Amino acid sequence: MPDTFQQMLKAIQSFLIEEIYPLEEQLEAPFFSRLEPLLQEKRRIVKTKGWWCPQMPESYGGMGLNLIQLAQLSEILGTTPLGHYVFNCQAPDAGNMELLLEHGSEWQRTTFLEPLIAGKIRSCFSMTEPQNAGSNPTLMSTRAQLDNEWYTINGHKWFTSSADGASFAIVMALSQPDHPNPYQRASLFLVSTSNQGFEHKRNIPVMGSAGSGYISHAEIIYKNCKVPIAHRIGGDGAGFQLAQQRLGPGRIHHCMRWIGICERALDLMCRRAASRMLKTDKKLGDMQTIQNWIAESRVSIDACRLLVLDTAAKIESEGAKAAKVAISSIKFYVAGVMSQILDRAIQTHGALGVTDDLVLSFWYRHERGARIYDGPDEVHKSVLARNILKKYKDIAAS
Repeated sequence: MPDTFQQMLKAIQSFLIEEIYPLEEQLEAPFFSRLEPLLQEKRRIVKTKGWWCPQMPESYGGMGLNLIQLAQLSEILGTTPLGHYVFNCQAPDAGNMELLLEHGSEWQRTTFLEPLIAGKIRSCFSMTEPQNAGSNPTLMSTRAQLDNEWYTINGHKWFTSSADGASFAIVMALSQPDHPNPYQRASLFLVSTSNQGFEHKRNIPVMGSAGSGYISHAEIIYKNCKVPIAHRIGGDGAGFQLAQQRLGPGRIHHCMRWIGICERALDLMCRRAASRMLKTDKKLGDMQTIQNWIAESRVSIDACRLLVLDTAAKIESEGAKAAKVAISSIKFYVAGVMSQILDRAIQTHGALGVTDDLVLSFWYRHERGARIYDGPDEVHKSVLARNILKKYKDIAAS
């Protein structure tokens, strides 16, 4: 990367340490109502510095970074739970922006995408259902019935992330439930959260915290929710294909952020190891177990970074579909490394590690789901294993 880009990354890192890290003390719910005025002030600063929406084209007011550049920036933003939001590139908004930019109609981009990029509104993505396995999005019960240019949506969703305070949802529902091809049964719809048929039932408590604002997961009821045909994204039955196009880059975005979490956790672990006295002449860092954790964590993070950058390069050159196996590989590997490093960091801090005095406990609660959402570890491992075993198919025949 050019020196100017590296200098920008250093400036952003300093901004986060000085301006954003101190706000983490207010992370616990209902944090959003307390923090929102402060976060909006930080967002204005980010805009004036030209760091806004790094994943969006310059023509839409973003930075226009490619995926490799975004990977390096996202890692730095990931060192705090507030980083991506302050730069307006947080999930699920970032994925929804990319989806609308690529597949939205001109009216949809004007009505939904442009205010989303401007940071005037937030959005959510409503796909997962409590009664169906989330690992297989073709298993879906929510229906969208077309009648005279209007769809009526009925269904039950949960883990609709960031619905609390969002202005609209992108909803996946079966518009052609009897289509012989299960991958052509669903469509994607833009639904205003002010729609009378949209019911925000609750924020789902996750390990004791229901969260608020964009750090929350909602249960949603769609009851006779009516939307015009102009609110459908893409063609009828194109929902599965569009969702997969959205989720592929979304998975690599998560991995970029997780590396930042790993770096921050390792830094906290090393600071604790270097300062905590066990005896008059011994520090925690003198213990071989702690030294092993530090060494293994350092190498694991470096391996994750190289894998993610390599996958980003494949997506840039060949597209997300061609990089499917690589995306599955980093999804389970980086999630596993993050879980392990967070656990080591907490253990190194002892009782302090499980308190909310540190950001570690927040991540431990909220990031355990990393090995489940956007495809559980077991599914992604199966994708990789099946791809490897293709080379050995002739052995069974012989």
